[in-house]
Amino acid sequence: MPAWAEMTEAAIWVQTTGEARVQIRYTPVRKRDYSAPGGYTAFTNQAAELGPVIHTKAENDFIAVSVLTDLEWGTDYRYELLINHEVVQRDYPLTFKTQPHWRWAVRPPQPPALKIMLGSCSYINEPKTDRPGNPYGQDPIIYQTMADQNADFMLWLGDNVYYREMEWLTEQGMRRRWRYDRSRPFIQRLLASTVHYATWDDHDFGPNNSDRSFRLKGEALDIFDDYFPAVKRGTPETAGAFHRFEWGDVEVFMLDDRYHRTPNNAPNSPDKTMLGEAQMQWLKDSLSNSIATFKIVACGNQVTKPQVYSEGMVRHGDDQSELMEYIRDAKIPGVLFLSGDIHSTELLKTPVEGLYPLYEFTCSSITAGSAS
Repeated sequence: MPAWAEMTEAAIWVQTTGEARVQIRYTPVRKRDYSAPGGYTAFTNQAAELGPVIHTKAENDFIAVSVLTDLEWGTDYRYELLINHEVVQRDYPLTFKTQPHWRWAVRPPQPPALKIMLGSCSYINEPKTDRPGNPYGQDPIIYQTMADQNADFMLWLGDNVYYREMEWLTEQGMRRRWRYDRSRPFIQRLLASTVHYATWDDHDFGPNNSDRSFRLKGEALDIFDDYFPAVKRGTPETAGAFHRFEWGDVEVFMLDDRYHRTPNNAPNSPDKTMLGEAQMQWLKDSLSNSIATFKIVACGNQVTKPQVYSEGMVRHGDDQSELMEYIRDAKIPGVLFLSGDIHSTELLKTPVEGLYPLYEFTCSSITAGSAS
């Protein structure tokens, strides 16, 4: 799985079934060229290069993250996975893209077209651990449909796996869920064919509606970092799954709605929070600092909705009003919200006095069924 990509570097995530020698072989296919017909120049007779050799071991779930350096910016690559010197054959292409260099490449700047795929609530059935009755997970054919989209990157908006009751009790139980879901054949092509960025929600953090009191939240964050590597999560002072990245004229701010969350049933007060003080300050600073045309704020729970029946920012103290007032007072342009969680899809429009309307697109679910 391509885990992240910058202009000249990319990380490929690999998991093996036992101790192994892992290496990535990669070749550029075409490069963005603003002066060429169609906007690209194809590479011909380009020699393949090899990434570093990594040995997978049991203590880190047999995971290898191969960081490929000195890449061409704005370039489509194809790659191969070598395990113990042998190419692992796949009947689909393994591809990733590096980010475009556009802001200073030409005058006037020409931001490239961008295709983002997103979703949340990915439940994969396993008869051994599922509850009796009709399977909760729906037809996995959607993963093939998603793989066909040729998106620049995928945003996973939480509940990316669903821990079962016996799994969130221990670190190894949670790791077992990730290993099982990642190894399913029907999700392989999607994982292998585009770059993936993620934040979490309750079901890939811990139990249903879990919060900062979850006893294994530190282990949960380590596991999430192992399975969805990022260039940098949190800050030196504050742990969490939150992070930011740019792509073209878009910057994405992935929020963590669990690690610092006050319990939903705690008494209402100004101190009740979904993000925590430090993450809220990070978000404000990051939005003010961003020079991107579009600023996408992505969260597992809905952010702007004025009322919710289960979970959402409006139920947590002053977080919602504080954030929306800051965007207005700081005159931050181009903010759009994305969210998941609710097992239905809706587009929200929130008028804000003295500001443009704030839109939030909620996209759920991938396979976890639909709300009724």
